Amino acid sequence: QVQLVESGGGLVQAGGSLRLSCVASGRAFSSYDMGWFRQAPGKEREFVAGISWSSGYTYYGDSVKGRFSGSRDNAKKTVYLQMNSLKPEDTAVYYCAVYAGVGKPSPQRVQYWGQGTQVTVSS
Repeated sequence: QVQLVESGGGLVQAGGSLRLSCVASGRAFSSYDMGWFRQAPGKEREFVAGISWSSGYTYYGDSVKGRFSGSRDNAKKTVYLQMNSLKPEDTAVYYCAVYAGVGKPSPQRVQYWGQGTQVTVSS
């Protein structure tokens, strides 16, 4: 089992920044990727960003490219999502996730989810 705990959400004005953190614990998952999804009210859960735990390679959903940046700290078993130039449409609950496979995942590929953290961007 893997446990994921997110933090760092909150309320921010459009154009502002937030940094989310996700701390992992439990079984080893060096062969997996970790990433972030988000879900706004009435919408499907959407892939935001992913990072290879072994190589650090990052990849992003089209709606956040150039604004969001993922990173990791292996020693702390923590991944981060730096969110810049936030827009009201970024408002959602953000979920940390662990998944296997290659490329941008669908929610169905996720094996472990965090509890989510709310991000609200005001206009």
